[in-house]
Amino acid sequence: MNRTEKKQVVESLHDSFSRSKIVILTDYKGLDVEHINELRRKLREAEVEYKVVKNTLIIRASEDTDAALIKDYFKGPSALAFSYNDPVAPAKVLTEFAKENEKLEIKIGVMNGKAISLDEIKALSALPSREVLLGQLLSVMNGVPTSLVRALSDVPTRLLNVLQAVKDQKEAA
Repeated sequence: MNRTEKKQVVESLHDSFSRSKIVILTDYKGLDVEHINELRRKLREAEVEYKVVKNTLIIRASEDTDAALIKDYFKGPSALAFSYNDPVAPAKVLTEFAKENEKLEIKIGVMNGKAISLDEIKALSALPSREVLLGQLLSVMNGVPTSLVRALSDVPTRLLNVLQAVKDQKEAA
């Protein structure tokens, strides 16, 4: 790789670091081509970009981005998963794949300017997808006005029941 190609790779990586909502660093040592291709396919389906790049280029590209927080972890065989839309998607795919293939090691990640550990990535992967969370939020938001209407309509009904009971008492007496 000549100098201009390296410069293009660094610029491309820097752009990826800047645009991504989450970056997860993995060690793929020991995975054969078949497994790496399977992982890439799963990540692509989840709209996640997966790149294998030399550590020196990653370190240069991470300067002035949130990924600079984890530059000490850029050692050994490193691959980066970038997600530009859903921060939960790469965490889910990588954790599930790491359960099936013990040779894939999730090192660390960066999200919203904060380094996230393996445990935090696993916790993130346990969250439901964005669509499910939005659906849950919508049902909660819809439940509040419905409950208010029920409570407000219950007051006149109870008043009528009390008046009916008073009327029945007076008629009986």
